[in-house]
Amino acid sequence: MGKDLYDESEAVRRLFEAASDTTEMDLRRLLFEGSDEDLKATDKTQIAITLVNLAAATVLAERDITAQASAGFSLGEYASLVQAGVLASEDVFAVVRRRGDCMERASRELDARFGGTAGMAAVLGLSFEDVCRTLESHGFEQVYPAIHNSPVQTVIAGAGEELGRAQKVLKEAGARRVMPLKVSGPFHTPLMESARVEFEEYLETVSFADPELPVYSNVTGSRVVSGREARALCIRQLVSTVRWVDEQRCLVADGYDELLEVGPGTVLEGLWKAFAKTEDHGAVVCRPAGTIEDIAGFRIAGITPDA
Repeated sequence: MGKDLYDESEAVRRLFEAASDTTEMDLRRLLFEGSDEDLKATDKTQIAITLVNLAAATVLAERDITAQASAGFSLGEYASLVQAGVLASEDVFAVVRRRGDCMERASRELDARFGGTAGMAAVLGLSFEDVCRTLESHGFEQVYPAIHNSPVQTVIAGAGEELGRAQKVLKEAGARRVMPLKVSGPFHTPLMESARVEFEEYLETVSFADPELPVYSNVTGSRVVSGREARALCIRQLVSTVRWVDEQRCLVADGYDELLEVGPGTVLEGLWKAFAKTEDHGAVVCRPAGTIEDIAGFRIAGITPDA
C-alpha cells in the first residue's frame, strides 16, 4: 500500500521518514512487507492509512491539484484536518498513534470483560433507522450503530456474544447481508469511553488551528468552524456514530459535486454511488485518487487544478 506513491515522489519519501521517526516504527517495511495481521492492529492501521492518505495528497499537490474543501471518513478525518490546516503534518502521526493506542487498549479490555473479540460488522439492505430500531427493540446493551455508511448500509459495533447475536437478528429483520469487518474493536460507540477519556487528556497538549479551508465533521455531519471545535469533535468521534450520510448531504448542499478519494482503496467512491442512487441531489462524482495510476488519469477525466 502506497509503494507507487513512495517510488514516485521524493516528498512522499520524506513524509515516510518523518512519520517513521515520530512513531518509532519502520513504516516503509510495515506498508510494503507487513502481514494482514500486522496491519489489522488498530495502533498500526491508523498510522499506515493516515500516511498513505497524506502521501496521495502530496502527489496531487505536486501536480497542482488542490482542495477547495476537505472531509474525511472516520480515521480519514485526521488527514482531512491536515489538508484544512487545522492539524500540522508534523503533529498528526503522533496524534493518530496515540488515538490507536487508546482504542487498542480499550478494545482488549472489552475482550477480557465480555469474552470473545470486540469488533464491527456492515449491515446491507436496511435503513439506518431500521437498524437502530431493531437493536433497541431487542435490548442489546453492548451493540451500537457505529457508522451510517449510506442510505442502505450501516456498520454496527459491539463486544462479546451480543455482536454475533445482533448480526443474526438483523438478518431476520430483513438485512440482505451482514459482513464482519477486519477491525479489532467496537469503534465509534460508547464502548470506547475509556479511550475517549485518555485521548482527551492527550489532545489538550496538541495545537488545533482554525480551518483555512471548509472542513466537515463525522460527529455532526456539518462544517467545523474553529480549531477548538475540531479538538472537541475529535474526542467525541471516538464514542459517537459517524454520520457520513449527513456529511454527504451537507457537502452537496454547499455546492461540492466533484470529489476525490485521496487515499487507499475505493470505499468512498462506492458510498457516493449509493448516495447518488437514493438522494435527489443531481450528479455527484467521486473518483479514486490513491494511486499514481489514478492520479495520472485525471487529465483524461477532465480534472483540473483546484478541482
